[in-house]
Amino acid sequence: MDNQILVALGQDYIMNTYSHLAIALVRGFGSYVWDSDGNKYLDLISGIAVNNVGHCHPRVVKAIQEQAEQLIHCSNLYWNQPQTLLAKLLVDNSCGEKVFFCNSGAEANEGAIKLARKYAAKKYGSKRYEIITALDSFHGRTMGALTATGQEKYQQDFKPLVPGFKYVPYNDLQALQDAVTAETCAILLEPVQGEGGVHPATKEYLDGVKALCAKKGLLLIFDEVQTGLGRTGKLFAYEHYGVEPDIFTLAKGLGGGVPIGAIVARGEAATAFEPGDHASTFGGNPLATAAAHAALSVILNENLAQEAAAKGEYIKQQINEFRKNNPLIKEIRGLGLLLGIELNIEGQKVQQLCQRKGVLVNCVQSRVIRLAPPLNISYDDIKAGLKTLQAVFEEIGRKD
Repeated sequence: MDNQILVALGQDYIMNTYSHLAIALVRGFGSYVWDSDGNKYLDLISGIAVNNVGHCHPRVVKAIQEQAEQLIHCSNLYWNQPQTLLAKLLVDNSCGEKVFFCNSGAEANEGAIKLARKYAAKKYGSKRYEIITALDSFHGRTMGALTATGQEKYQQDFKPLVPGFKYVPYNDLQALQDAVTAETCAILLEPVQGEGGVHPATKEYLDGVKALCAKKGLLLIFDEVQTGLGRTGKLFAYEHYGVEPDIFTLAKGLGGGVPIGAIVARGEAATAFEPGDHASTFGGNPLATAAAHAALSVILNENLAQEAAAKGEYIKQQINEFRKNNPLIKEIRGLGLLLGIELNIEGQKVQQLCQRKGVLVNCVQSRVIRLAPPLNISYDDIKAGLKTLQAVFEEIGRKD
């Protein structure tokens, strides 16, 4: 089917929850995708930071094929080998001690909220339940994760929200200290706010947050759904800061494109859940965990976190060179290959023109172009993408 037919079918039969672009993707490999009309696109957003090892990485494809021939699903009443091996690989390469698997980032954050409240109830009693998050954060669209998200625009038609949440400005330690009460049990933060415009936390802030949690007996939860798995130039973004959370959540890049999420915890938080407290029918299924084990192994064995760090610095340098002669660009920020180019114009213009020229990018917070290419993108492809971006900035600049 061509793009026009697929777009029409989608509009007829799929709920209107996304502002879809008028292309239907049918194939991907490495840093490229193709639409149903045969047009080729350089993917600089990786399905929103999902395809960290590129589209259809051969090791991930092989793992899926081999596992699909053996066991696709079994109940979590039984152990399965891919799940167990993936949990061990995550623990061996992080500060965590135990893992719970689910199917998405929203599910992972929802479970982390439950885990924090369960821990606090066991340790302090039921009066300690409040969770503090940041303004402009994004943690998902299920009710608990939506309530944790510090953006009113996502919440306005879904009230009443879950009680027991409070929001403070990001990177403002004093505001956080002032917000803590005797009812607070946890602080939930993104090391880099992705949907909020690609804003990294400062080291001073996270050092202070960690000290505050230690002083007040609070759990520190990091949402690493977008920042984890090598995306920021470290396997996990918390490593940039030397601040180890009690709980962190993963999804997006974990499965190499296959849906999977995870809650990773240490210390008393790792053993707070008991049978019946939390569960997932499909979480940790053999197919998804086999794919994730392959994807994580590629990230580790091919040093893709280090690759992301070097490539991210290269992109920053090039964009800063463009900025000297182009007033449309305000700044570029981020860590590794999670980057935000803040503009002095609406970003949708840039996104649309890039797409017409065969490059996929993403606009967040109206004026920020988010870049999150595969970690193994080649420098030749980076240069090609930057050349297109420069041409787009220049073209829009001439019109404006």
